[in-house]
Amino acid sequence: MSVSDTNSSPHTTAIETPKNVALFVTCLVDLFRPSIGFASVKLLEDAGCTISVPPAQTCCGQPAYNSGDKADTRDIAMQVIKSFEAYDAVVAPSGSCAAMIKVHYLELFEEGSDWHQRARKLADKTFELTSFLTDILGRNPVTAHFDGVVTYHDSCSGLRELGVEKQPRRLLEAVDGLTLKEMKDSEVCCGFGGTFCIKYPDISNAIVQKKTKNIEDTAATTLLAGDLGCLMNMAGKLKREGSNVDVRHVAEVLAGMTDVPPIGKTRNDKKG
Repeated sequence: MSVSDTNSSPHTTAIETPKNVALFVTCLVDLFRPSIGFASVKLLEDAGCTISVPPAQTCCGQPAYNSGDKADTRDIAMQVIKSFEAYDAVVAPSGSCAAMIKVHYLELFEEGSDWHQRARKLADKTFELTSFLTDILGRNPVTAHFDGVVTYHDSCSGLRELGVEKQPRRLLEAVDGLTLKEMKDSEVCCGFGGTFCIKYPDISNAIVQKKTKNIEDTAATTLLAGDLGCLMNMAGKLKREGSNVDVRHVAEVLAGMTDVPPIGKTRNDKKG
């Protein structure tokens, strides 16, 4: 079976397990944190999916899109569409990349055109990881153990464009030994914003400074989120402030794959 090609909301009724699911790895995961990709594959396989990782996949085009370069974004989108058309569902461990495909690809092509229709079909079967597991499959494949108190940051694109908020928390409830302590303003931007932090570094730094204070105030030993860009931004600020808080993608904890050092740390760093 295949995921419906009709336009769907972020909160879709659970369906039969798609037989052929493709992982959209994302550039940051591929280049900086492959363990997130492996953790995503484990979670999806444990939920009953057969996973493929199309080798021809490229960037989702978000940096070019955010910079106003719609011509190059359109070319990138066409490549992504062609790479993922054959699959029943496409899953990304990133709210921002999933939202780029699911929401913004449709803006790149003239309505009614062949490419717009193809973008629509891809959009309708593309999902953020935790949303796919809970909203689409209706599964909780988590069998992990994690000792410690964690806090969770809601990334902007996942929260505001895809409605991802309760889904990761629902999955975290199944992690043995884990305690979730919510931070103040968990839904407020961390200051990353892709190219925003490069164009406006002073503003970005002021925003992330408020975020790290809220993180520290929880006394949590680990910070989790679903977007690597946000995690790298917050991990960098925490490290510059001398914090011992560990930073991880939520998929790593859900999959029980926390043997790799936290983001921004090495095996020689003191554990938070």
